Amino acid sequence: MTAQNTQVGIIGAGPAGLTLALLLKCRGIDSVILENRDRPYVESRVRAGLLEQNTVDLFRELGVADRLDREGLEHHGVYLSFNGVRNRVPFTELTGGRCITIYGQQEVVKDLIRANLDQGTLIHFEATATRIDGLETDSPMIHYEQNGEAHTLTCDFVAGCDGYHGIARKHLPEGSYNEFRIEYPFSWLGILAHAKPSSNELIYAYHERGFALHSLRSETVSRLYIQVANDDHIDNWTDEQIWDELELRLGDNNGFRLNRGEIFEKGITPMRSFMIDSMQYGRLFLAGDAAHIVPPTGGKGLNLAVADVKIMAGALTDYYETGQTTRLAAYTSDCLRRIWRVQDFSNTMTYLFHKQAKHGSFENQLQQAKFDYISRSTAMATTIAENYVGLKDV
Repeated sequence: MTAQNTQVGIIGAGPAGLTLALLLKCRGIDSVILENRDRPYVESRVRAGLLEQNTVDLFRELGVADRLDREGLEHHGVYLSFNGVRNRVPFTELTGGRCITIYGQQEVVKDLIRANLDQGTLIHFEATATRIDGLETDSPMIHYEQNGEAHTLTCDFVAGCDGYHGIARKHLPEGSYNEFRIEYPFSWLGILAHAKPSSNELIYAYHERGFALHSLRSETVSRLYIQVANDDHIDNWTDEQIWDELELRLGDNNGFRLNRGEIFEKGITPMRSFMIDSMQYGRLFLAGDAAHIVPPTGGKGLNLAVADVKIMAGALTDYYETGQTTRLAAYTSDCLRRIWRVQDFSNTMTYLFHKQAKHGSFENQLQQAKFDYISRSTAMATTIAENYVGLKDV
């Protein structure tokens, strides 16, 4: 067994853990990251691709946005479509110049790993955290296994950035938090395709056959989704059927045509919301998917994780510089304001554009009324825009 010491032990080398390590390094605080997967897997794991203005600004401050600025695609609006009627919400115009940037999460992770290693932060890949001891003491210890051997990492604080299935949340005492969850009655069938995007901005579409989303990863790769039943299976869909369904649901009254190409990845993802109302215990602090999950409708998962660790880094900095624990004690409450706001926005977008009831029913007419209001009301469109690009302060 080998033993190691650091100031902050970080479990998980996703966007949350990697960003936290960089934030701490800038403030002279050392950390070690434990990641249970190998580096190639982490750097190729395809996830979200939408970055809020807040996230882009932070990456620029950290000096990790060179490639993001070269390759990322700024979007200054979004198209919302309901039964073929399409309306554009102009982000930049309604939010004082703020926008979103399309840049794959796997590319973000590559940039963050490289920056951490360049700055001397130690990342243990294929290191599986198994237990955390001493969370009520000044020196908690993370036990982990790597290459078949047992190791320990002793630290001042533990940052649990290890996702929904990680061990960090399991170390919160039973009864110390409440869980909130929604299992939505539909899933997303998503594809990545070598096809030039058919729109210069994202399209969210309600159709009587179900929701569809036109997104992209680059100028040559399209990312598209359709709503399917929770018990559907990818084998039920040929590539041609997927393209036909996308073209039907994304169609508008102006003859929209969908660019098709080779589908090189496809799968079905259940839709759910999850969160807990306490993200800390003793010297353990949770961030990102370890504490909350939002449906992908609003593109908020990565951005919310980065917002968490920005607050955590500030609280830890205050502790190391002044010895004060006030901001550490307020970590959960400071995070929850944004988390609840994002949960509401993601839930609103999900229910607005997914088919939940018979076409023409009372529930469906309410959806239509909400969509019509967005198209008529600058105030409502501004609410959508502000939340989509990321609220400056919550």
